[in-house]
Amino acid sequence: MDIRTIELIFLLLLLFIVAFGLFARRIGTPYPIVMIIGGLLLGFVPGIPRITLEPDLIFLVVLPPLVYASAWTTSWRDFRFNLVSILFLAFGLVGFTVLGVGLLAPRLLGGFDWRLALVLGAVVAPTDSIAASSIARRIGLPSRIVDVLEGESLINDATGLLALQFAIAIVVSGTVPTVSQGLLTLLWLVAGGVGLGLLVAWLVYLLETHIDDGPVEIAISILTPYAAYLLADRLHASGVLAVVACGLFLTRKSDHMFSPSVRIQIWSFWQSFIFVLNGLVFVLIGLQLPFILASIREYSARSLLIDGVVFSLLLIVLRIVWVYPGSWLANFVRCRVHHTREKAPHPNEVFVIGWTGMRGVVSLAAALSLPTLLENGSPFPQRDLIVFFTFCVIFVTLVLQGITLTPLVRQLGLANAAGPDCEEQEARRIVLNAALEHLETLKEERPHIDDEIFDDLIGHYQHRLASLQPGQGNDEHFTHHLSFQEISRETARIERETAVRLRNEGRINDQVLRRLERELDLNESRYSDGFED
Repeated sequence: MDIRTIELIFLLLLLFIVAFGLFARRIGTPYPIVMIIGGLLLGFVPGIPRITLEPDLIFLVVLPPLVYASAWTTSWRDFRFNLVSILFLAFGLVGFTVLGVGLLAPRLLGGFDWRLALVLGAVVAPTDSIAASSIARRIGLPSRIVDVLEGESLINDATGLLALQFAIAIVVSGTVPTVSQGLLTLLWLVAGGVGLGLLVAWLVYLLETHIDDGPVEIAISILTPYAAYLLADRLHASGVLAVVACGLFLTRKSDHMFSPSVRIQIWSFWQSFIFVLNGLVFVLIGLQLPFILASIREYSARSLLIDGVVFSLLLIVLRIVWVYPGSWLANFVRCRVHHTREKAPHPNEVFVIGWTGMRGVVSLAAALSLPTLLENGSPFPQRDLIVFFTFCVIFVTLVLQGITLTPLVRQLGLANAAGPDCEEQEARRIVLNAALEHLETLKEERPHIDDEIFDDLIGHYQHRLASLQPGQGNDEHFTHHLSFQEISRETARIERETAVRLRNEGRINDQVLRRLERELDLNESRYSDGFED
């Protein structure tokens, strides 16, 4: 494939990502669902070039930044609070899934013994963080459920890949690893991955404290997850856990690392970067089906379809069976060890956690990474069928569960159950009160400054504070604040139109216009964001 063909394919993929993203937004459906269906339909269009999803491309190029971005947006406080529940899913559920598939799949799928079933179970055990969180947040699930789902998907990649490593060894060499081998390997994967990730994070933090340059810091933020992943992978630790630990550490330190302008630039870049990466991955997943079907032509389409649906339902049932006792045990451990008084999750919440077990790119990459030959030179048995069943699981869990999740959550009374974000409102109130107290102190300490300056600033903060609680005796302040916002937006529009007119008349150049527009954009964004001015 020459460079011109590669360029054309890349441009077409970007075009499809944009088109599917806009369509998903228009119909109000999470974009992973639309993109995987779109990729599936594109795969059957005559003349579409074959684009193979290489495992190395996923594990070494795509996975590190996706995991890093998920860890970066994860709250350490909430992650730590839900850690017991997360571990019961990331370790307990993965093991239960692998063993359950190993026991039941040979009875449901022809040509599979317990060894191949273990491989299949390990491949499909990890859930996909992007699919689950993007769908869950869009429909307004309680934050506790979203935090648990995101935490699970951040960690279970490592446990699933460890289980796959052992299952492959059983099939390829015929040897069964001992329990001590498994425990030692798991210990090094976890401890080594977390330790190496924290080491990379600390070095990046020391470097960042001496830099204040947007483009340079964006480049460093791109290199960071790759450095953590590759270092851990080279030392046979968990690259996924290294990236998670690195991201969680740096997000806690980000307020000291970045200046306000750099923080805006980095956040904007990563939003676009992650959207493109995710879109690319989900479209490519959809495109794989025609090539997967071409490799298993000896099987009838009807039997493949039935087996794929049956196996997907088996995984859904296994997850639901685990989450009920798992959630009870997690709450019991949390109460006994951490001495918390947190109520046990409602059965409806537990069912939603069980239903939100979407699989994604890690499972497909794991299936595609299976060796083609055994140690004796014979082909790896049922490799093509394992890849096909993995695709079925991804499609069923992502599309079927993703589409049905919204009506299910509404039926269970959990949609927007969190209500208004009282924690955020309280934080805004405390922040504004602190600023007002500081202004009063400055007014007394600096009598040489005109009182009108302080009075104007104090009045401005008082109106913002009153706007947080409209209808509680502050209607006049709230109305004043709304009027202030409206007039500010109108004057900003006039400023922008005037600056553009000056550029069009040749009185300023484009560089001056861009600087003026940047200032106006930053000011105007404060009226549309949550922390309004």
